[in-house]
Amino acid sequence: MLPGVGVFGTGQTVRTLVPLLQKEGFPVQAVWGRTQEEAESLASELDIPFSTNKTDDVLLHPEVHLVCILTPPPHTRQIAVKALGIGKNVISEQAATLTDACKMVTAARYYPQLMSIMGNSLRFLPAFVQMKRLLGEGYCGNLQVCEARVYGGTLLSQSYGWAWEELMGGGGLHTVGSCIIDLLSHLTGRRSVRVHGMLRTFVHQGGPAGGIRSVTADDYACFQLLMSGGLVCSVTLNFNLPGTDVHEVMLVGSSGRLVARGTELYGQRASMQVEELLLSDDGEGVGPSVRGLNSMVTQLRLSFQAQEDRRSWARHPVSMAASFEDGLYVQAVVDAIKRSNRTGEWESVEVKIQDVDPNHNHRTLPN
Repeated sequence: MLPGVGVFGTGQTVRTLVPLLQKEGFPVQAVWGRTQEEAESLASELDIPFSTNKTDDVLLHPEVHLVCILTPPPHTRQIAVKALGIGKNVISEQAATLTDACKMVTAARYYPQLMSIMGNSLRFLPAFVQMKRLLGEGYCGNLQVCEARVYGGTLLSQSYGWAWEELMGGGGLHTVGSCIIDLLSHLTGRRSVRVHGMLRTFVHQGGPAGGIRSVTADDYACFQLLMSGGLVCSVTLNFNLPGTDVHEVMLVGSSGRLVARGTELYGQRASMQVEELLLSDDGEGVGPSVRGLNSMVTQLRLSFQAQEDRRSWARHPVSMAASFEDGLYVQAVVDAIKRSNRTGEWESVEVKIQDVDPNHNHRTLPN
């Protein structure tokens, strides 16, 4: 018996996620939108029985046992912490700030029996699942360099919203870069120690009338991560290229390299003259995030389906998912990159928990 799902958000990711959940047999019971009209429109479009613009109406819904949070980042922490506090399992997007991420980790630690995972679907993309397995088998030898490139069109919504504002969690670094940072740590089993980054906003103004609102969110980011063990990672994100869709992650080692291009995986050992195709596209014609989301929802079904209680779940099927503590680490890296952009210097990555409970001391998570 699969749990009823409550979804927060009305954006494109929600429109992709809900049909995938429904196809796997999850009853999507409720949706929240910023306005009642937005919520009702999406509910009608996706055949969801209940819609509201009040968060408590979803969280307290008797048929909702799993909450998916795909709201603007400033809302994420409040919904996630409250959901865990009343006994709901939670899948969440990245929070807006390091303080918010800390509070989410604290809540997850208080309720360890509940699911509290981040929604980075790239971890579930078959190309990256196989890449991680091959790395573990020694395909690349000693890992030396990681490179990632993501190019595409604008991330800005047509009308003014959170995606325009850096302080609200908008920009390529926060929305896309955070997923890449998490992915690189997941693939390599290492964390960033120091970072260096440069952020730029090339589209300064936007709006239907042209130039009526300022944009502070970055649309270009280039950063380097020095990871534990001396591993070097270089990432470039450029969202000023309409009509292009480049998503490439390359890992280079002493005896070979692995490259994920879109949803396909290629490899070349040092002894080979040309690279080999290790995993081909399955013909669905969707991008890495959507293909990964499809796989993630399948694993969610496997996690819940064998349980007698709709709130219970098995950890193994979703063991590759990012935890809230992984989300905190990612937020610390993002903040360090932003500091580096301001100072022009290499900055250290510091991951500290500031508990809501004043009796707790600061704790540093291990790398």
